[in-house]
Amino acid sequence: MQSGSIVAALIGGIMIGGAASGLLLYNGRIAGISGIAAGLLPPWGADVMWRCAFFFGLLTAGGLLMFAYPGAFSAPPRSLPVLAIAGLLVGLGTRISNGCTSGHGVCGLARRSMRSLVATATFMATAAITVYLVDWVLPAFR
Repeated sequence: MQSGSIVAALIGGIMIGGAASGLLLYNGRIAGISGIAAGLLPPWGADVMWRCAFFFGLLTAGGLLMFAYPGAFSAPPRSLPVLAIAGLLVGLGTRISNGCTSGHGVCGLARRSMRSLVATATFMATAAITVYLVDWVLPAFR
């Protein structure tokens, strides 16, 4: 790993931790992206405004990065249908586990939640198995 990518990863981690900490400190809410996005679907509650701000802030930051530093992005690793199916499976998994990698992995582990530890270990093991299957056992998906 190059030193520039280490610094970028460190800065990114600090920004994610800062955003999650700020949301918890100022709103008393956990920065679980799937929960925030699910709260944008009807029926809307009184907290829809901060959810919109957080969600569209994520999209805006990505758009600004794409504009300012397009070299940070590369071609998708798989076809769009495969990525769409993967996204649907991730969404299903977040509903089943009552949270996503950001909610459990970043916020839950920081709060020393045993449930989040189990969920994060499950996410990571499932991801490793999936990569192995797709890259080595099922090369037809390439």
